[in-house]
Amino acid sequence: MALRPEDLPSDPAALAEMVLAFEGENDDLRAEIATLKSLIFGARSERSAIVCAEQIALDLERTAGAQPPANDDKPDAQRPKRRKARRNIGALPAHLPRVERVIEPASTLCPCCTGQMHRIGEESSEALDRVPAWLRVLRTIRPKYACRSCEGPIVQAPAPARLVEGGMATTALIAHIAAAKYAWQSTLYRQTQILAGQGVVVDRQTLARWMGSAAWLVRGLYDLQLKTMHGFERLFCDETPMPVLDPGRGRTRICQFWAHATDDRAWKGPAPPAVAYVFAGGRGKKEIVAQLAGFEGVLQVDVCGRPGKCKQNLTSVQACGRVLTCVRPRDATSTRRGPLWNAWIGFNSATRACWHSST
Repeated sequence: MALRPEDLPSDPAALAEMVLAFEGENDDLRAEIATLKSLIFGARSERSAIVCAEQIALDLERTAGAQPPANDDKPDAQRPKRRKARRNIGALPAHLPRVERVIEPASTLCPCCTGQMHRIGEESSEALDRVPAWLRVLRTIRPKYACRSCEGPIVQAPAPARLVEGGMATTALIAHIAAAKYAWQSTLYRQTQILAGQGVVVDRQTLARWMGSAAWLVRGLYDLQLKTMHGFERLFCDETPMPVLDPGRGRTRICQFWAHATDDRAWKGPAPPAVAYVFAGGRGKKEIVAQLAGFEGVLQVDVCGRPGKCKQNLTSVQACGRVLTCVRPRDATSTRRGPLWNAWIGFNSATRACWHSST
């Protein structure tokens, strides 16, 4: 509603108050217009910030306008205090050894009467600690004994067997280096630097010979694992490229690590989860035929390549009379086959696996 000149008050103080009120209203309207323009023409991030700010302001206005409920029956002093949430730092494993340290007060005399105080309780806390690995020299002494009354033979205990004959490493050290290399991906070069940091200078070739000796000892266990896995009905095989140093060639040579795996837990089968790796110079059919010699069962592999080429390779293998069945499942809702094929190749006692890569 517009004001007419005759409606204005004649008092200068009232006029000044009216002008100030109009100025405040104009400022609020200008702010609303700027906000609406930002919502319409501003960036998306700016719109979100404006909406959040307005929502916070609206919540504050509602909070300020709301009256706190009257609660005269229960004063503040009698309200239950909220318990402080305890931090969950996790439970330390029970199998770890516990080393106790008791911290006594500086004085156990009563500060009031100087009498001897008695222990009434205790507080305990646990923290995870680590003892740094340290090297030691295991010195073996074999005394020699001889008889002074006669010229009998000298008696001496035999020397204990070592993993590396005449070497300076114990079995525990070689096992530690092998576990660090193959389980925790710590290369021999890095381990030589760690040993050098502790004052023990060992050449990397020495560590490599230790690994060769350890591999020779566990070869029987490795062969037994492969034989056991090949005795199950189902087996999965896949290869991974592995660059190998080739001195004099100018570049690395690409070899393959074949993984033979079994796992029948999904359908309560007899095969436990296990995997064994076979190093090979290539990924051709000769490699897989040699590795699966004597295997009778179902082989699951990943055949990658073009459908036509993959089919041609499998057809040529079938012409050899070695592959009995080959199933290529695909999604029932899709009419297009992807580049990754899952092939199950069955064998009997007279046939063996004979497939190769399409590349």
